[in-house]
Amino acid sequence: MTYPDSTVPAGTTTESSSSAVSWGAIIAGAVAASAITIVLSLVGSGIGLGVASPFSSTGSSVATFAVGAAIWLIIVQWASAGIGGYIAGRLRTKWTGVNRDEVFFRDTAHGVLAWALATLIVVGALGSVVSSTIGAGVQATATLTAGATAAGAAAASSDAGSNATSYFVDSLLRPASPGTAPAGTAGDDTAGQVSRILLNSATSGALSDGDRAYLDQLVASKTGLSEADAKARVDGVLKSIDDAKIAATKAAETARKTSATVALFGALSLLIGGFVAGVGAALGGRQRDEVDGVLPA
Repeated sequence: MTYPDSTVPAGTTTESSSSAVSWGAIIAGAVAASAITIVLSLVGSGIGLGVASPFSSTGSSVATFAVGAAIWLIIVQWASAGIGGYIAGRLRTKWTGVNRDEVFFRDTAHGVLAWALATLIVVGALGSVVSSTIGAGVQATATLTAGATAAGAAAASSDAGSNATSYFVDSLLRPASPGTAPAGTAGDDTAGQVSRILLNSATSGALSDGDRAYLDQLVASKTGLSEADAKARVDGVLKSIDDAKIAATKAAETARKTSATVALFGALSLLIGGFVAGVGAALGGRQRDEVDGVLPA
């Protein structure tokens, strides 16, 4: 069945007393789309948690997880928007005396409105989930960046046992012979000095020449190592600290890129969903008029 160009006699102008918008059909399509979105989102969350792992050696990488999440967002939008738009178009009231192009536009508009309403419903119902997804990346970036620039800044106390740099201090002051008396006995603040030097270098981003010379001498005197061996030990520990900072910076950058990717693909999936909803509504409206034309009154 094809729509007539117009059922209104030429030269006449009519104005319908009823609105061209069938809100009942739009709300029905939006509710259906919202329900499908929530169900598929839960399915996607279950799949994502199934492939994720807290261990770095197992599970999917962050990049793989981001790509999978983006693809799933598009699938969710295609399915929910298409079905919601189709329902909105199929349930709308039949328009008489309307040009077929206008019918096509109205059906498409009904689908887009159903998609828009469904989007608002889902955002209202799952707003905390969406915000936490984006906010998690931002928070991770800020936290990891802060950790890269000031490792152990929260543990700025002089107690080396609870200080974030305790491991590095122990590495520096480890005696050359197991029988040698360890540093840190009563009245000895060597560990505290080393901790403060390392914390200051982590905060400023560099170890001054004076601190470095003092650190070499301190390690040599407390461990019984030769000056060259003490210097080599200091170099090794400082390199370990730099490697930890670089790893934290890379993790922060990865978190930032992942958050940006998810946000962009989320916006793209929403736009695709609006288009699919319009197409689905136009298809549903056309089928509704075709069925109505062949069935008995």
